[in-house]
Amino acid sequence: MHVAILGAGVIGTSIAYYLARDGHRVTVLERQPAAGLETSFANAGEVSPGYSAPWAGPGVPVKAVKWLLMRHRPLVIWPLADWAMWRWGLSMLANCTERAYEVNKSRMLRLAEYSRDCLRRLRADTGIAYDERAQGTLQLFRTQRQLDSTGVDTEILRRFGVPFEVLDRDGCIVHEPALGRVREKVVGGLRLPGDETGDCCMFTQRLAELAAGLGAEFRFATRITRLAETAGRIAGVATSSGAVLADAYVLALGSYSPLLARPLGLRLPVYPVKGYSITVPITDRAAAPESTVMDETHKVAVTRLGDRIRVGGTAELAGYNLKLREARRSTLEHVVSDLFPAGGDVARAEFWTGLRPMTPDGTPIIGPTRYANLHLATGHGTLGWTMAAGTGRVLADLLGGRQPEIDLDGLTLARYSRA
Repeated sequence: MHVAILGAGVIGTSIAYYLARDGHRVTVLERQPAAGLETSFANAGEVSPGYSAPWAGPGVPVKAVKWLLMRHRPLVIWPLADWAMWRWGLSMLANCTERAYEVNKSRMLRLAEYSRDCLRRLRADTGIAYDERAQGTLQLFRTQRQLDSTGVDTEILRRFGVPFEVLDRDGCIVHEPALGRVREKVVGGLRLPGDETGDCCMFTQRLAELAAGLGAEFRFATRITRLAETAGRIAGVATSSGAVLADAYVLALGSYSPLLARPLGLRLPVYPVKGYSITVPITDRAAAPESTVMDETHKVAVTRLGDRIRVGGTAELAGYNLKLREARRSTLEHVVSDLFPAGGDVARAEFWTGLRPMTPDGTPIIGPTRYANLHLATGHGTLGWTMAAGTGRVLADLLGGRQPEIDLDGLTLARYSRA
């Protein structure tokens, strides 16, 4: 079977690898000059199934007001005349109930845990290296109230058999010794020992090389303009270099997926949520993080990637605007300097922004559509890196006529037609 994959981020490239490994003819279309140069380029570096949770949850509307008033605020909303943004926001608010949170988190964990296992197998099979570490995630609490509010999350983790540890201050410092230098800022933490870290862009580009070695064709610097349909099927892809015809198509364009799907009558509730990162060269390894520390107060992740520290966070609703805003950089610099003041040279940090494709319920959209030969792989939000390998394996199974190894209930577009 010939499969055309639209998008060469970590999701599209993972799908390409698994399909090529299964012997399919694969063509990947990408507007950038290489794989992984958009949202996959400089994300927070977390492969964090244990930390997989929707932004929509109990108490979030009240928290959002507080976040908007913080100096180093994790949430920024620009008052745009954008109906898609407000519709998405209202739908997200409807998911801010305890019941919806439990359902959505359980769906996310199902895919995320599976994906982490797929990544481990892929690493064992190929020897791929990407500044990876397997030392867990530490969700850092600065207040006793944050520590006391872990009950809902830990109950879901327990139900799904996800290992975790609730730690006091000293327990946090055992796993992240550099925090001992700022111990007064730490009350406790939730550690997820099964989580990993790694450079997503490095992984994506090396996986693209492996996929190409298996026969996949990557057509870079190719702009996709539309999908043509006839008689309930996709007939081809119009691109800047001509039409591309295949037997099946996978839409994996992240935040841009809805724009291509809309003319087909498919409404994908995916909205770009802008995130920022800085990449800081390490100057003192003993003063740097060992793995990932997620600052719960500022919703910022601080991750060790080889000889660098990646600091990522902020949720900014600003449409498709990719302007780098210095106020967001200030927040990231504040967090890393506050927790790891001697770890890196912040003055030499590289500043970046990207658009996370987020659904209002936090769960990605993968699998079939009403078009017999069009599948989706989008809406992974902040967890594209975490869920990439599993998404690739699921799509390869579906397109190859096999039953996926995990239940797809609640992960496909069909869940939105039930409302």
